[in-house]
Amino acid sequence: MTEISLTTVNGSYGCTQALKDGSVAPKGFSLRFEEVERMPQAFRRMVRGLEFDVCEMAITTYLTAKAHGKPFTAIPVFPVRAFHHGAILRSTAVRAPEPQGLLGRRVGVNRGYTVTSGVWARGILADEYGLRLSGVTWVLSGDEHVEEFQRPPNVVPVAPGKDVPEMVASGELAAGVGVPPGEGLAPLIPDASEAGYRALRERGLYPINHLVVVKDELLDAHPDLAASLFTAYAESKNRYTAALHSGDVPDPGAGDRMYKRVSDITGADPLPYGLSPNRAMVEQIIRHALEQKILTDPVRPEDLFVPSTLTLNA
Repeated sequence: MTEISLTTVNGSYGCTQALKDGSVAPKGFSLRFEEVERMPQAFRRMVRGLEFDVCEMAITTYLTAKAHGKPFTAIPVFPVRAFHHGAILRSTAVRAPEPQGLLGRRVGVNRGYTVTSGVWARGILADEYGLRLSGVTWVLSGDEHVEEFQRPPNVVPVAPGKDVPEMVASGELAAGVGVPPGEGLAPLIPDASEAGYRALRERGLYPINHLVVVKDELLDAHPDLAASLFTAYAESKNRYTAALHSGDVPDPGAGDRMYKRVSDITGADPLPYGLSPNRAMVEQIIRHALEQKILTDPVRPEDLFVPSTLTLNA
């Protein structure tokens, strides 16, 4: 039987290595990987042009796309996670504000308001520091992947000719969410890395950044596709986590070290796949999206994923 070839975009991570080198493949299908310079480019191309059959996507981009009827559906594969306490930067040239001191002020946002790292970071400001997010004016440096999204009234584009990182560094903006680190910038939250691990220990905060989506027309045509993809992604991930635990990851980077520390703290798989072990984080990102006016209507976690994958865990 001839395998069906699927145009696929995934970042090159430890958990996707076996898929990308071909040593793991979904049964009955082959993945033809297309490389992109930056993953957000792939998100935009998928949302706006449906250019790929299978595509990694930021989870809030997916929530926004799904709310606007984009014809693809996720499988509960989460290849990228991160902590976002360090994503909120402030100027070193002026006195550092307290997180609650951002109320009534203007705060920069890198790229769009629906960027996932920004959604999680704003959620931290609200949940851990009590900041009323609707009382802040959020100043965007770019636009949204999902063109149909309508910004809340307290979200505005940067003025023409202005540069958000420079405005943060000068103190013209009180802080910046997701802006690239640079001279004159420092984390707003002290010891941001340790604050992330503390949130993991104390309240189980372990943010999901990305998932994987598949075109609906392919899911309809091939009822076994979603489960086959899940199994292959899980096998690739399991090979990586086995190497991580045995110390066999060559030249481990920051991400590898983070996943190892998460595993040490939790005693569990640092990259669990499936809805069941990730339900709390999926529910939390939905809550943030509702509170931040990215979603207008509640959504059930079950409605976000292909039905045949809802009981699969790895």
